[in-house]
Amino acid sequence: MMRRRDFLRATLVTAGSVVVPTACSDGGTAPGACDVLADDGFFPQSVASGDPKPDSVVLWTRLVDRKLQEDLNLALVVALDAEFTQLVELASTATGQLAAGSGSTRVLVTARAEFDHCVKVKVSGLSPGTTYYYQFYYTTEDRCYGSRVGRTRTAPAPDADVPVRFAFVSCQDYIGRHFNAYAALARQELDFVVHLGDYIYETTGDPGFQDTAGQRKIAFSDVDGALELTAGDNQPYHAAKSLSNYRDLYKTYRTDRALQRVHELFPMIVVWDDHEFSDDSHGATASYFNGRQDEKDEDRRKAANQAWFEYMPVDYPAGDDFQYDSAAKYPADLTIYRDFTFGKHLHLVMTDLRSYRADHLIPEDAFPGKVIAQQETLRVLLGEVPDTASPYLDIDSFKDGLYRDALQQAATALGFDPNFGYPEGEGSRLISTTFINMLVTIINEGRSEADQVPPLTTSDTAGEDMGYSYLDLGKTAFYSEMGSRYVVVKDAFDAISRLALMEDPERDAVMGATQEDWFLKTMAESTSTWKVWGNEYCLSQLAVDLTGSLPEPFKRRFYLSCDGWDGFRSRRDALIEALAQHGNVVAITGDIHAFLAGTPAVEAAVEGDPPKKIVEFVGSSVSSTTLRSLLLRQVKNHPVLKDIPMVESLANGIDGQLVNPINPYLGFSDAKNNGFCVAEVSSKEFVVSMHMIPESALAAPLYQEADAAALEGEITIKRFKTKAGEADLYMEDGDAWKKWDPATLTWV
Repeated sequence: MMRRRDFLRATLVTAGSVVVPTACSDGGTAPGACDVLADDGFFPQSVASGDPKPDSVVLWTRLVDRKLQEDLNLALVVALDAEFTQLVELASTATGQLAAGSGSTRVLVTARAEFDHCVKVKVSGLSPGTTYYYQFYYTTEDRCYGSRVGRTRTAPAPDADVPVRFAFVSCQDYIGRHFNAYAALARQELDFVVHLGDYIYETTGDPGFQDTAGQRKIAFSDVDGALELTAGDNQPYHAAKSLSNYRDLYKTYRTDRALQRVHELFPMIVVWDDHEFSDDSHGATASYFNGRQDEKDEDRRKAANQAWFEYMPVDYPAGDDFQYDSAAKYPADLTIYRDFTFGKHLHLVMTDLRSYRADHLIPEDAFPGKVIAQQETLRVLLGEVPDTASPYLDIDSFKDGLYRDALQQAATALGFDPNFGYPEGEGSRLISTTFINMLVTIINEGRSEADQVPPLTTSDTAGEDMGYSYLDLGKTAFYSEMGSRYVVVKDAFDAISRLALMEDPERDAVMGATQEDWFLKTMAESTSTWKVWGNEYCLSQLAVDLTGSLPEPFKRRFYLSCDGWDGFRSRRDALIEALAQHGNVVAITGDIHAFLAGTPAVEAAVEGDPPKKIVEFVGSSVSSTTLRSLLLRQVKNHPVLKDIPMVESLANGIDGQLVNPINPYLGFSDAKNNGFCVAEVSSKEFVVSMHMIPESALAAPLYQEADAAALEGEITIKRFKTKAGEADLYMEDGDAWKKWDPATLTWV
């Protein structure tokens, strides 16, 4: 049997030169025997496999014949060896899929025009824990062309006492960055790869997070069908909207040679996050305009779903004969949550955390000064009025409406709602005194002293009630994700989210009832040693304490992102509490563009009892801008923070801000590197190696054999683990393993 690295070299250089005479016949229209010619022009996205089970796997390719646009026939051959001397006989099943057994060593499959000539075929009846090789063939009038050779592997039998080794990745922005992490990952010995989302990015050059100056760019063939957006400097760019747009993204991403190589070598298990549809999305609703317009668009969402269906080798829970139906109602058009068993020790449960979730709790278009928790409400809810609450007043009655009139006169010029976020005729309009003064300062700019509106003084507000406004959550702008999805004041958000859930318990729904019931039941009934949750975004709390660092109004404790689980705290705690009962539960996570390791926990109700917790390993992005770089960009573009000298250094030192008493269960953070993680699973341990690559190492492709040493020299590896029967986190330190102690914030 060919060694793995020899096979890699063969597939990269001479994959199409394999001679399989029987594959070159399609009933007489092509030669009965011929040398197979390699031509990536017919198979521009190469091949892929996915969703390995003990007896099946899904194989994929895309066929392009620019002369023909109708459905196209091609042949598939599967073998037990890389030389294709041990061919597997295949036969069609009742559902139109293939099964190993008595049949032909080559079978015809169809590349359907309605699915962009993508071919997906599930091959069942295979042997567990077995490596297979496969190749697609297409015949023209006088030639036979072969795809690159793919290698895949079935899952071990459920009762097999064997170790499992897999990688997990996420967030692979193509624009301006190269997939060198995949070039390194391809050198690993793996059973499969898990992709936790953001396989594509829907925008063609958002300067907020994409490196538009690089050579790698994307242009839509259907520009008229795309969304046109503008950056802060009115520089236009596009986001995918039509089916053609989303197909263009997959077609372009899958021409990357390093990504192709990984698909050729390993089966992949994928779920989506937000960018497969739209940044920070919930259901079919996007977030580009921050409340300036309704962004719910089910047709766009279904276009994204259809392209994902076409290009991903997924074994759908709906059955072997499932085909995407664009007429089906969203979100019932595509169900992607599913689970996999790999021997006795690994049960992998993949979820969908975008399709069924609620909107972000804090509206992006909320009027910052509007009071949402009055003094008496806070006293009843919390037992006291927190120190972080601030004074507010009835703007209609205070001083006979002086401030109401002044603000309403300026509303059009300053671009805010003259009703201050209240419905017409609702009653008392309670507004934060701090925000009134912020607007008064703006209104008074350029006015003579006689025409200025007098700012509120402490004597004016003495005795006024104290509460929380949207400003107290960090919301300083009228239409903004800041204080809504990002950099949200922790203490105010914790109180407001409790209040919101009292009014509507579904405000923190993430999985939806059906999926959540399935998820909890699947985890509870699992008999595997390790129950592993393929989780899209961070479970561990990611808060920063700036109470001793910044001037007002930034002297607060903040959540970095409420788009993830920090924005759905009650539901997260309920899930962790349920999962902790089963033992040996591990979450593998992506999304945040940082490497993290921790034990997300729910504090016990009885003092002295241990917290209920699981273990989480978070992998950084394959190529997308790292968390540290994103924070530095946000600081640079923020109208106020950019002028505070210490803020940039705080963003640079984000790792120290996260591994901090405010997040006692987070043991490790690296927010400056890209890369991937490799998990090694046995009956005793779950070990994760974090392969960290500097952002600077992604500027040019390091894909060739000659680049291997240079690429390996850029990688730093940190190793962590948890042990069976525990829910503790360990880090390798030289020859020793040290345990994270949340009480002392040290490795002991």
